[in-house]
Amino acid sequence: MPADFWETLPLGEGVAPLTRDANGLAAFNKPAGLLSHPNESRDEARSLLTVRYDKEAQCFHWTAADGTARRLWLLNRLDSATSGVILTAASEKVALAVRDHYAKKQVNKTYQALVFGRPHQNFEYWRDQLAVKKSHGRIRTATIGNVPAETRFQLIRHTQKTFSTSLVKLEPRTGRSHQLRVQCAKRQLPIIGDQTYGNFALNREFARMHQTKRLFLHSLETGFTYEFAGKSHAFKAVAPLPREFTAAY
Repeated sequence: MPADFWETLPLGEGVAPLTRDANGLAAFNKPAGLLSHPNESRDEARSLLTVRYDKEAQCFHWTAADGTARRLWLLNRLDSATSGVILTAASEKVALAVRDHYAKKQVNKTYQALVFGRPHQNFEYWRDQLAVKKSHGRIRTATIGNVPAETRFQLIRHTQKTFSTSLVKLEPRTGRSHQLRVQCAKRQLPIIGDQTYGNFALNREFARMHQTKRLFLHSLETGFTYEFAGKSHAFKAVAPLPREFTAAY
């Protein structure tokens, strides 16, 4: 790996490095509004890296100033509206090792969300059967289907000011598209700022009061132990809760 590999990454606006290990596994904090990867060349300027992306290999690729070809593999994705931890690897072998852990559900992920309403219980384990549909490049998820979705839920705190809102912790045990947003909405706990599954009237009022239209869903922490080069390696990344959360709460 070139000595200046990490220092010269063409990061998107607002993307911040979090941590990396000696094997080339690295975590970044993706801001809300940025794509995990470009779907078309016109999207490159508003992506995690502002360069081309190979969808089949699932990696970014570009030419460095010295003329050498460089690549960075993407290991997980977040909706553009969701902020927080996103993982990459500078080595395809490391990428394959970590993706295997994702496939086997051996990655621990923690999200925090600000929702309208108050849950009935402080701790719950949600089990749902979802339906995920893709049409014209858009994804829509419904609460009636045959795709299992499981999430561990915890209330962190509730406040009753202008709005009844709750800060909650969500630990998905499965990784379905829009899973957390749909599961929250199903329980009358719509995530603030959700333009697809949320409470549109309350979203408008909240946006006027707090001057933000962001989705209040944040990937706070990702951790796991993976095998590489005959050894076990523990990895953990934490992306601090954005200031919009504390300001709004």
